[in-house]
Amino acid sequence: MYQIMLVDDEDYILKALHRTLSLNTDWQVETYQDPHEALRRARTTVFDAVVTDFMMPEMNGVELLQEIRELQPDAIRILLTGVIDIETVMSAINKAGAFRFIPKPWEDKQLLEALREGMRFHDILLENRILAQKVREQEKALQSLGLGD
Repeated sequence: MYQIMLVDDEDYILKALHRTLSLNTDWQVETYQDPHEALRRARTTVFDAVVTDFMMPEMNGVELLQEIRELQPDAIRILLTGVIDIETVMSAINKAGAFRFIPKPWEDKQLLEALREGMRFHDILLENRILAQKVREQEKALQSLGLGD
């Protein structure tokens, strides 16, 4: 089961997003109107993906995703925005490591596909990390037997 966090200051948007994402029974979805509350939760719960609005009153989506990136570097980060300019895009990529941008109003199919693709990418990253750790352990074992480099 994947844990997904949704953050938007507008309740009706959160409800619409939750309704769309809840159709997938492999996803556990939590919603937050307050980005600070979302960050508090991210300090205690691991999320596989975070989807946030760009324009929020206290903290914009790029700032939120930057903090999420520091707390949970493996979480897939998706930015929803009705304002797409090159500065926003570059900032989200460079500072927050955004995986995708979804324009508002979003199309459910596009959002769902971006999340599915993000989850596949997430799984591959974790699998690669596990395999790399196994290789390091095997190299160490070989070295201790005098068979390594």
